Amino acid sequence: MGTVRKDPRSSGWQARYRDKAGRQRTKTFESRGDAKRYLDSVESDLTRGTYCDPQAGKVRFADFAAEWRKSVVHLRAGTLSNIDTRMAVHILPEFGKYPLSAIEPSDVRAWVAGLTRKDLAPTSVVPIYRLFARIMSVAESDGKIPRSPCRGVALPAQVSRTEMRFLTPEQIRDLAETIGPRYRALIYTAAYTGMRWGECGALTVTNCKLLHGRIDVVQSLTEVGGHHEIGPTKTGKVRSIAIPRFLGELLADHIARFPGEEDIVFTGVEGMPLRRHFLRRHFHPAVKQAGLEPGLRFHDLRHTCVSLLIAQGAHPKEISERLGHSTIKLTFDRYGHLLPSLDDRLRDGLDRLWNESLASADAAVRTVVGLAT
Repeated sequence: MGTVRKDPRSSGWQARYRDKAGRQRTKTFESRGDAKRYLDSVESDLTRGTYCDPQAGKVRFADFAAEWRKSVVHLRAGTLSNIDTRMAVHILPEFGKYPLSAIEPSDVRAWVAGLTRKDLAPTSVVPIYRLFARIMSVAESDGKIPRSPCRGVALPAQVSRTEMRFLTPEQIRDLAETIGPRYRALIYTAAYTGMRWGECGALTVTNCKLLHGRIDVVQSLTEVGGHHEIGPTKTGKVRSIAIPRFLGELLADHIARFPGEEDIVFTGVEGMPLRRHFLRRHFHPAVKQAGLEPGLRFHDLRHTCVSLLIAQGAHPKEISERLGHSTIKLTFDRYGHLLPSLDDRLRDGLDRLWNESLASADAAVRTVVGLAT
């Protein structure tokens, strides 16, 4: 138990207690009542396990963030690059010099509002905020602050689903045939498997099980600072995708015609893994030449795959597994607006079953009547 006593060196009053590490702590107040209320609060926090060392909260955010950064070196190279950029451009200039305990919820809300006023897209603002919130949550877990200030923050709405673009099978063919022989199979692969750009770029001949009609997705390609990094997929999951026969034939022909270094399937003219400038030099010009909607992204081929699967009556769980989503909830959140057509087919199927049961009942009645006569 702590004690309250007169400060021997001044006219104030001291609240004295031992923290959870057993260290003696003393804080001075002008009145005995203030010291007693503080001591009661500290002892309550110690009992509940929510006590924070007052000195710990004086650590600057920049110093704490630097230590936290060392603990996430296991993340993909592209993810780490995004973290470093968001920290340097948006977070450290705002909070770097703040002591952790000095950052208030109102500061965070004003900062997020400022990011939005800078005309940053919601898809940029939200991950910046989530990175900051993640670090402050770790500070809370480490006992640096009693509670994270990231609460009650209104985030801008994410990009509207209407910004997704979907190609028809005919448009996929137009794009693939326009882009040329070297990248033709890449377009078909992305559109008919739903693989991400990095997953297509890291696909190896070894992982193309064409005799079994499957592709194993085990890694992803990232370009950071002009250098290639091959690591795990975005969610860290390995999956196996069944591919249509025509795609297996296209891939077999592509592998024979365009062998690449390091067993990579899709490469540039020099035989090395694809670089991001492929989009500027080849993909976007082909989109324009094929007469497709301006602004079509390579990632829209992934969305296209979803629309094709739904048209075939695929269950959302099957779609989620094929795309390598972390949860089926993510699939519903992203593509739920496409599922009513699936529900319509289910309704029509139930109607068909009902009509078949009526026809069966009528046939049974006619049989009974015939036997009776």
